[in-house]
Amino acid sequence: MNSEFISALEELERVKGIPKEYMIEKVEAALISAFKKEVGGNNVRVTIDQVKGDVKVYRQMLIVATVEDDVTEITLEEAKKFSRRHLSVGDSVDIELKTKNFGRISAQIAKQVIIQGIREAERGIMIQQYENKKEDIITATVQKIDPQSGNVLVDTGTSYATLLKKEMLHSDNFNVGDHIKVFVTEVRKKDDTAKGPLVTLSRIHPHFVKRLFEREIPEIADGAVIIQGITREAGYRTKIAVMSREEGVDPIGSCIGAKGMRINNIMAELGSEKIDVIKYSEDPAEYIRAALSPATVEEVIIDGERSCRVVVAPEQLSLAIGREGQNARLAAKLTGFKIDIKTDRN
Repeated sequence: MNSEFISALEELERVKGIPKEYMIEKVEAALISAFKKEVGGNNVRVTIDQVKGDVKVYRQMLIVATVEDDVTEITLEEAKKFSRRHLSVGDSVDIELKTKNFGRISAQIAKQVIIQGIREAERGIMIQQYENKKEDIITATVQKIDPQSGNVLVDTGTSYATLLKKEMLHSDNFNVGDHIKVFVTEVRKKDDTAKGPLVTLSRIHPHFVKRLFEREIPEIADGAVIIQGITREAGYRTKIAVMSREEGVDPIGSCIGAKGMRINNIMAELGSEKIDVIKYSEDPAEYIRAALSPATVEEVIIDGERSCRVVVAPEQLSLAIGREGQNARLAAKLTGFKIDIKTDRN
């Protein structure tokens, strides 16, 4: 190695932010490991000149009266040939090693460590960037669509990531070059098999819709209206409960917007998925009544701590239950109540 090696480390520090001293320590440790295999023994020390880049390898020897192990021990008489300082039996002395292989080994290892250092730095930067976006929506560009799996490779602006088919809406139909919104659900910092941070993206997570509301509705963004609860069967229906924290602010009207513009913008992102915006109430009966919309409820009878009976007109029964029980199921999840829907009080 030479001054070009030091210059490379200085450039790495400037561009990637990896301290030169840290990389030199990494290179020294890697060289020690390699030279131990080359010359044998565990008493090897490596130094790198931080200006010239020169590498020197030493074997640390113990001065003894009688040598029993010539890899780790040396006589006082021999030790004096390598050091001008005052020595005695029991001291240690560094003996510089010379071998024609050191230059080649040093160059190879330095290159490997630098490459690894760059990868670690880039990985660390990407992880931090993704951590800042965790549980939030990002806009990504479709780069490739796997025709077999249906998985989509996207450019997130930080790196490439995969949106799995199972995390997509059934109505999603993307083309290369499309700009799509995705929700970052997980960032796995360590994964032995992954070359980059393992990022989980989703368009079916309930908080994907929650974040869309926070972005689209100014009253939610500034805290005048809060989302009290949300439940979702992705691609089909979402129920979201909202309440106002400021007098005079209509939580449902804020979410719907003039001529339905705000809610329509959100629904456009979700394809055919329906959204029921519900006014939250501390009164369980009122909350359950609202949660079963769009059905009209005649009466809610609280039977127990978390169970109730709901009475609807016969013509409202199928609407209250919903297709394959979806409406009732989502209302139960949203309110936390077991709901039994009847057309009479008995």
